Amino acid sequence: MFTGLIEEVGVIRAVERSSAEWLLRIGCGFQGVRLGDSIAVSGVCLTVVEVSASGGFAVQVSEATLEVSTLGNLSAGSRVNLERALALGGRLDGHLVQGHVDAMGRVERLTPRGRSLETWFRVPGAVGRYLIPKGSIAVDGVSLTVNSVVDVGEETRFSINLIPHTQRETTLSALSPGVVVNVESDLLGRYVERLLARGAACGQDRERRGLDETFLRQQGY
Repeated sequence: MFTGLIEEVGVIRAVERSSAEWLLRIGCGFQGVRLGDSIAVSGVCLTVVEVSASGGFAVQVSEATLEVSTLGNLSAGSRVNLERALALGGRLDGHLVQGHVDAMGRVERLTPRGRSLETWFRVPGAVGRYLIPKGSIAVDGVSLTVNSVVDVGEETRFSINLIPHTQRETTLSALSPGVVVNVESDLLGRYVERLLARGAACGQDRERRGLDETFLRQQGY
């Protein structure tokens, strides 16, 4: 589990491709990285399989992950956002991020707002259904607050505000129209949807109904 607060921007040293999976060699300043550690690479949770004595680590990327994320576009010299797994008992300053990318989104436009950048993205409607104004979203692993949400046919447009700090400390400063990014919606919305759907499917029997709108109203929500 991660927070979406980027610790460091790493650099891809090498990409070793094979038919089944890829190996990414990443250079960074992390200390104490161990085999088996989970590290979010531009929002994708990956497992450390090698640790470099010169600083950095290597991770394997499965074919399934390559299909749903932007990691297949990486090459030597690419910059990536890095975050180590959340330690229990630490501050949760961002939001709960699993590192399980829902889909790839595309940058639509960027508009300066003072020193910040209002940035609009377009994502599939299957992901957009979980977005709400003032809710949370992870873009390339960065925890951001959703400002606006607009459903357009089978797609959803949403905007966020990139403050100067986020531009300096992450790869999002390089965004431009047309760039593809990894998007992970807030997992709480998906759990609520599942519980509500299960409640409706179970009928109206009190012992089997589960969580539904009627139950929430009875509990004062």
